[in-house]
Amino acid sequence: MTKTAERRPVTEAAAPFDPAPPPVGGRGRRRLAEQARAYAFLLGGLVCFALFSWYPAIRAVVIAFQKYTPGSPPEWVGTANFTRVWHDPEFTAAWRNTLIFTLLALLIGFAIPFVMALVLNELRHAKAFFRVVVYLPVMIPPVVSALLWKWFYDPGAGLANEALRFLHLPTSNWSNGADTALVSLVLVATWANMGGTVLIYLAALQSIPGELYEAAELDGASLLQRVRHVTVPQTRFVILMLMLLQIIATMQVFTEPFVITGGGPENATVTVLYLIYKYAFLYNDFGGACALSVMLLVLLGAFSAVYLRLTRSGEEEA
Repeated sequence: MTKTAERRPVTEAAAPFDPAPPPVGGRGRRRLAEQARAYAFLLGGLVCFALFSWYPAIRAVVIAFQKYTPGSPPEWVGTANFTRVWHDPEFTAAWRNTLIFTLLALLIGFAIPFVMALVLNELRHAKAFFRVVVYLPVMIPPVVSALLWKWFYDPGAGLANEALRFLHLPTSNWSNGADTALVSLVLVATWANMGGTVLIYLAALQSIPGELYEAAELDGASLLQRVRHVTVPQTRFVILMLMLLQIIATMQVFTEPFVITGGGPENATVTVLYLIYKYAFLYNDFGGACALSVMLLVLLGAFSAVYLRLTRSGEEEA
């Protein structure tokens, strides 16, 4: 009976008891100190970002509801600035031109970089040289680029019309014509900004597995069929992201109409951002300028929300 009572079931060995657990408080203080040093390094950037980005944005929203003139105290006017801007004849022209510019930029400036990336991806020699050539316009300051194109579009001695005369083709007014000015600016913006887009497309194309193209070739697919059934599906996420970013960027076009056309002829190239500049620095109406800025902010905020949502969905799929 005693022997039976002494028998006990075999169990796993108990973990040795540690009478002195590690100092959790010390570890927490050490981690807090590391985070404090990290935020100390970031403090300068955070302060600059708050002063030069967030504060002006918040201040602009406040001024949009005020009658603000430098040298006099602001006066709260509610939505009067929005109403006045809404009934301005240039308001309709500016939004129409901005939307047309965005659509033309998608039709012209969205397809050309993708085609150029496809061509560069198929090159076997001098690929690095052509990458530099394509990216070179991005390195030129935007104002310098616009001034060069302004001379290029000159209806008298401009290089564009000189080339047309050499080919015995009819000349054009380019940026001086009401019907051709906006298209001319789209060509300038496409040339100046497509270098970065081409490199992003090229990186996406080079990440496509070569086995997919080999399988398509074995099935007898032509070049266009390989692009349609392999290239486009494999890069659709990058295409969509760049399309949204291009919409956000082109709706803020300012340099080209400001330097090349001055909003003319006949308000054919007045954009929303250029109209904001006119309200603020030509009309001295900062309330109207901020009201226009808030309208543009709301629209671009919607596109940015879609972009962030799609980016998050892409990261989850990856």
